[in-house]
Amino acid sequence: MAAAEAVADLKVEGDVAILTLNSPPVNALSQPVRAGILEGVRAAVANPAVKSVVLICEGRTFIAGADITEFGKPPREPGLKEAQDAIENSPKPVVAAIHGTALGGGLEVALCCHYRVAVPSAKCGLPEVNLGLLPGAGGTQRLPRIVGAAKALEMMTSGQHVGAAQCLEMGLVDEIVPEGELRAGAIALARRIVAENRPLKKVRESDEKMIAARGKPEIFAEFRKANARKFRGFLAPEYNIRCVEAAVNLPFDEGMKVERQLFMELMSGTQSAAQRYVFFAERQVWKIPDVPEDTPLVPVRKVGMIGAGTMGGGIAMNFANVGIPVTLVETRQDALDRGLSVIRRNYETTAKRGRLTMADVDKRMSLLTGSLSLESLADCDLIIEAVFENMALKKEVFAKLDKIAKPGAVLATNTSALDVNEIATAVSRPEAVVGMHFFSPANVMRLLEVVRGEKTSKSVLATAMQIGKKIGKIGAVSGVCPGFIGNRILRARSLQAQAMLNEGAMPWDIDKVLYDFGLPMGPFAMSDLAGLDIGWSRETSRGATVREVLCEMDRRGQKTGGGFYDYDEQRNARPSPVTEKIVREFAARAGNAPREISEQEILERCVYPMINEGARILEEKIALRASDIDIVWINGYGWPVYRGGPMFYGDTVGLAHVVERLNAYAPKLGPEFVLSPLLQRLAAEGKRLQDVK
Repeated sequence: MAAAEAVADLKVEGDVAILTLNSPPVNALSQPVRAGILEGVRAAVANPAVKSVVLICEGRTFIAGADITEFGKPPREPGLKEAQDAIENSPKPVVAAIHGTALGGGLEVALCCHYRVAVPSAKCGLPEVNLGLLPGAGGTQRLPRIVGAAKALEMMTSGQHVGAAQCLEMGLVDEIVPEGELRAGAIALARRIVAENRPLKKVRESDEKMIAARGKPEIFAEFRKANARKFRGFLAPEYNIRCVEAAVNLPFDEGMKVERQLFMELMSGTQSAAQRYVFFAERQVWKIPDVPEDTPLVPVRKVGMIGAGTMGGGIAMNFANVGIPVTLVETRQDALDRGLSVIRRNYETTAKRGRLTMADVDKRMSLLTGSLSLESLADCDLIIEAVFENMALKKEVFAKLDKIAKPGAVLATNTSALDVNEIATAVSRPEAVVGMHFFSPANVMRLLEVVRGEKTSKSVLATAMQIGKKIGKIGAVSGVCPGFIGNRILRARSLQAQAMLNEGAMPWDIDKVLYDFGLPMGPFAMSDLAGLDIGWSRETSRGATVREVLCEMDRRGQKTGGGFYDYDEQRNARPSPVTEKIVREFAARAGNAPREISEQEILERCVYPMINEGARILEEKIALRASDIDIVWINGYGWPVYRGGPMFYGDTVGLAHVVERLNAYAPKLGPEFVLSPLLQRLAAEGKRLQDVK
């Protein structure tokens, strides 16, 4: 009772009871909040002086959702349904007053109120799909009754937050009141409802918007088809769709039974566990144990970019997008002009799709200045080098920068694999050097690997992370090693894919297994897309691998119409007889008798060595946490979020099983493969990679 009173306050003004919730930071539906709603509504109903009730929240938001820290724990009374029933069955009208966000359980509570009022900046949504769930407190049954089946499908399967104006148009809110006047506006509405003797509108009893979709399964079939690519592999979108089907075709109480059953299936499944794990991992990744939150940062007001090619241009766009001016330096005018024109073309393409105005394009382009002189970077607070992956060249650039950059400037390298400590030896201030490894295309991909050198200062590290967050990236700290976190694990997988190729497995067989597992594409399709000739030269090629032979035949990937696959004019891939012949020749030359390599073996030999390499990275303290490794692979390489990352996946299938299978495959895994002692120890002790601190 005391906890409920601490977060819920009931005041009576004339004939209106105002029930105010105040449970920072977001008024989540914890047990005290649920109890506060229940007791407050009951007290208001029992008070003969009260004719209507307003439910409002203190702080920056209305109820922003469930308290997900309670997930997986024994339920505590009262349940949310009890609080909702008290609202919905109140004989006195209840008005929800919405500011900030009404999300998930918060919107489900608001949908039980008889009327809803919001300020213009408020947003509503049911984002449970992003946690691998569906709205489990009647949202799947009430929302379609207000907004119709089509809009409910869109909102629930995307998790989108809908603005107040659109909510008013859809009927999700009844009125919008000016900012700062929510309390007064809600009280005024409550009094009008009573004065005009308006009905107690129970959403559960509203059926008008359901009739149009009833008996029309094609509405749902077409929606599934249109979104098949986006929903691939995920259970939650499909379960949300089934719930809306139930809302359309069944009485309310029957639909609620469907919602409850499907919710429990998702809640107890591995997909939701993985997505909830990722939700917390994305918050944890910013925390660096030995770097306090109050570490002083370098104010980044101007950025220098060395290299205006694909990476440099893409990186520069990130800063222009948030209003930070960038000076791009190239060695030749034609390269600089080309780089700036590509950036403009990218912005104009976005504008054509309606996501920017031409005024936005011009504003962002005005923040970009081209130069042929490194000296023009003298006043920059952060300088990022994105030249060719060559150690001598990078050290030469940094040695010049050392003489030009102002004291206190952050000197960052975008290297994807080279030794940041060695690069730092080229300057007299190694504490200023940090790796900022952007992923291609840099203006789109969310991941930023922030590489901490031996001498990188805490201030510089914290600045790199903070500026990453400002430009919309998700930063993960890595220590120095070849390939850092992401590419080092990718190499472990690539070695095994190549080994199976030499044993006679076809590229498309390996790719199909990884695609079916949930990755956007397999290693050979990815090579064809990037270009097989990256890092290849005719002068040094010896036909020692399938890839070298393909390059020597001028099969360089999609751009030449053939690589591991053959491509038509639309770049659609099909298995190549040319590649098949080469693969068989290599297998025969290696003395490998033709054999059928099962899908299970392909999956285990590609994925389990990744888990092993991740364990070695943890052991060597290259990554701070297993969850950071997973964040890298989800955001940088398209690992399916519903599998939680390679480390989480290892924990899911069981580390003892992973070790047992790696030992079984040991003769085929090659001389470079080393089984991680940490992985073996955790497997023997029945522990998880997530437990490593």
